[in-house]
Amino acid sequence: MDDFLLLLLSTLDSTLRVSAPLVLCAMAGIFSERSGIIDISLEGKLLGSAFAAAAVAAVSGSAFVGLGAAIITSILMALLHGFACITHRGNQVVSGLAINILASGLTVTLGGAWFHKGGQTPTLSGDARFSPITLPGADFLSEIPILGSIYVELISGHNLLVYIAFLAVPVTWWVLYKTRFGLRLRAVGENPQAVDTAGISVTFLRYRSVIIAGILCGIAGAYLSTGQNAAFGKEMSAGQGYIALAAMIFGKWKPVPGLLACMLFGFLDAMAVRLQGVAIPGIGEIPVQFMQALPYVLTVILLAGFIGKAIAPKAIGRPYVKER
Repeated sequence: MDDFLLLLLSTLDSTLRVSAPLVLCAMAGIFSERSGIIDISLEGKLLGSAFAAAAVAAVSGSAFVGLGAAIITSILMALLHGFACITHRGNQVVSGLAINILASGLTVTLGGAWFHKGGQTPTLSGDARFSPITLPGADFLSEIPILGSIYVELISGHNLLVYIAFLAVPVTWWVLYKTRFGLRLRAVGENPQAVDTAGISVTFLRYRSVIIAGILCGIAGAYLSTGQNAAFGKEMSAGQGYIALAAMIFGKWKPVPGLLACMLFGFLDAMAVRLQGVAIPGIGEIPVQFMQALPYVLTVILLAGFIGKAIAPKAIGRPYVKER
């Protein structure tokens, strides 16, 4: 029983770590798309901010300076998306894909020019990485059966950005449903004409939404390269921005269901690692490639519409033209 509990806690612990960037990107997508702006550029912002965090942390020796660089980079990319879609009323899908392509090429080019490691950054260590945090009472509670193991193995021992990621969910819920800004944000995604008639700037609201999305993606990117890993690698986001987008749609643009969808993807990813080389009775050894492909297969299934009716904000993807 003890071995099973440790295996379960270890798998759930990995699930939390893997889910953290997905949760942050999903919350970012909720802010952007609730305001009416399609945000396929989650992938590009995640990749670009991961590179910025690792590059600056490698030079400065500080993970927090790297985090600041990641957030600034992601905000700039979000503003570029907003400039194309909000100010110039461009196609939001095309703009998002352009940012993804830009991030994919630029990170490798700059990485090669600056560090001469084939697009990678130097390996980070010490203060250049976010280290695990041992929460108060972990040593004392470790002696308590089951509850102590849950606290020590599952709750304690993550780095700061993991805790920020899961804290972002209730904060997003509170902002969306309990603040005036959240009410206006949801309204502008449903009926921008009514918001404009009330004397509220649709453009300003949408820009603030994409900036918030940029901040959250910046934190996610910093986690990828300075928390979960110890360097930036080529295409290290590996489609996680798209998976977060699928999780957001699966969660029907709501924070808590979005969190649960991200946890599902994270669990599949964690299981892929745990089941490597393991023979299952009656089935045999499952190919590693099959388990690694599961999150992406599930993404396709969810986006194909096998999740029930997911109703997007009514004004999503439609540029707003102010009536004269």
